[in-house]
Amino acid sequence: MSSEWIICRLEDVIHVRHGFAFKSEFFTDNQTSYQLVTPGNFSIGGGFQLGKGKFYSGPIPDEYVLKRGDVIVTMTDLSRGADTLGYAAVVPEIEGITWLHNQRVGLIQIKDLNAVDSGYLHYLMRSPEYRHWVVASATGSTVKHTAPNRICSFEFMRPDLDEQKAISTTLGALDDRIALLRETNATLEAIAQALFKSWFVDFDPVHAKARGEPPQGMDDVTAAQFPDSFEESEQGMIPKEWKISTIGDVCNLGRGSSPRPIQNFMGNDIPWIKIADATASDGMFIFSTKEKIKKEGAPKSVSVRHGDLIMSNSASCGIPAFVELEGCIHDGWLYFKDFDGVSKNLLFFWLRKISKHLVHIADGSVQKNLNTTLVSSQWIINPPELVLKTFDSHIQPLMDRIRENCLQAQTLAQLRDTLLPKLISGQLRLPEAEALLAEELP
Repeated sequence: MSSEWIICRLEDVIHVRHGFAFKSEFFTDNQTSYQLVTPGNFSIGGGFQLGKGKFYSGPIPDEYVLKRGDVIVTMTDLSRGADTLGYAAVVPEIEGITWLHNQRVGLIQIKDLNAVDSGYLHYLMRSPEYRHWVVASATGSTVKHTAPNRICSFEFMRPDLDEQKAISTTLGALDDRIALLRETNATLEAIAQALFKSWFVDFDPVHAKARGEPPQGMDDVTAAQFPDSFEESEQGMIPKEWKISTIGDVCNLGRGSSPRPIQNFMGNDIPWIKIADATASDGMFIFSTKEKIKKEGAPKSVSVRHGDLIMSNSASCGIPAFVELEGCIHDGWLYFKDFDGVSKNLLFFWLRKISKHLVHIADGSVQKNLNTTLVSSQWIINPPELVLKTFDSHIQPLMDRIRENCLQAQTLAQLRDTLLPKLISGQLRLPEAEALLAEELP
C-alpha cells in the first residue's frame, strides 16, 4: 500500500445530514415534478435505482432539494438482511424530476474538498468493510436503523486526492456503461409496451380499419389479421371475434412453496429463487440466485425452467419476471404454465398493465399478498392465434435484446464489485486495474 495513504475516520471529512419529514398528506401516486428519495431508491450493493416513485405536491423547504451528483445514504432498511442499509448512491439527473431529501435518507456533506472526493466517498461507502461496520452497529430487530454518528465512526485508509479521483473514474466508467445498458433497455421496453398497448388495449389497428384507413406502421399482411369492427363483451367493446377470458382459463396458475422449518432444508443442491433475486437482476429476468435448497426440500417447492413466467405475490406484489435458470421458487412467487389461447409475452405485458390493480385487490394493509384465486379470476383479452404469433414475432427480438443487455450489465457489475474493495483498500493499484479492464472488456 502507498505510504501516502493515511488512516482517518469519515467524521474527519464529512457530515451526514438527516432528511426532512415531508407530510404524508401531500404524497400522491399522480406523477409530479417532485419525487421523494426513499430507501427504495437504493440498489442492493449501493447505487441509485428509480424504484416505484413517491411523488409530492406540498410545500418544499429549499434546503431539502437535492442536486445532481449529491451523495446520499440510506439510514433505514425494512428487509430481514438489511440489504441496502448504509449504502451510498449518487443523485441522478432525470428530465422532469426534482429529487427531494426525505427522512430516513442522509446527505453527505464534505468538510474539506481538498481532502476527499465525493465520487471516491460514494464507492468507499459501498465497500464490504464499510458495509460490515454499518450493519454490525445497526439497531432494531425487524426494521434496521443506522445513524450519522455510526456511519461517521468508520475508519479507513485515505489515498491522496488525485488517486481518489482516479479510483472513482475507473469504477464510474463501469457504472456509466451499466447505466447506458439500462437506458437502452428502458427504450426497448417502451417500444414493446407501446406495441402491446396499441394492439391489445387501445385497439388502434381495428379503429383505423373501422374508419376505412390503413393501420399506421403496419404492413398489409399484418393489417389483414385485424377485424374492421367491434362487438360487445362483458368488459366493453372488443374487436369482432376476439374473446374475453380469465387468466385461469388460458394457463395453469400455482404458488411456490417454502419447506418448514426452512433452516433444515438449506443446502447446495437446487437454486431457490426468492423475491430479492428479481431486484438484483433489474426485475424483468432472473438469471441467478444466492440461495440453494436440499433435494428433499425441493419436491415441496415448485420447479421452474428457462423461460418460465412467474410473478411476485408478496412484498412488492404483482411484478412479473422470466426465469433464466432451473430451480424452484419461494412461496413469494406465483407461476404460470401450460398456455392456451395466450402467449407468455402477451400475459407478461398484461400483468404489467394490471399490476396496480393487483396491488389494490391484494390482501393485507401493510404486507400485501396475492393468491391464485384472485389472479386466476382477472380477465384478459384473447386474440386469434395468428395475431398472437405476429405479436410474438415483433416482441421476441426486443425481449432477447433486453435479456442480453441485462446479462452484460450483470457481468460489468460483477467486475465492478470485484475491483471496488481492492481499489478502495489499496490491495490493487490503478495500473493493474486498468490492465484487467482492458483484458475483460471488449
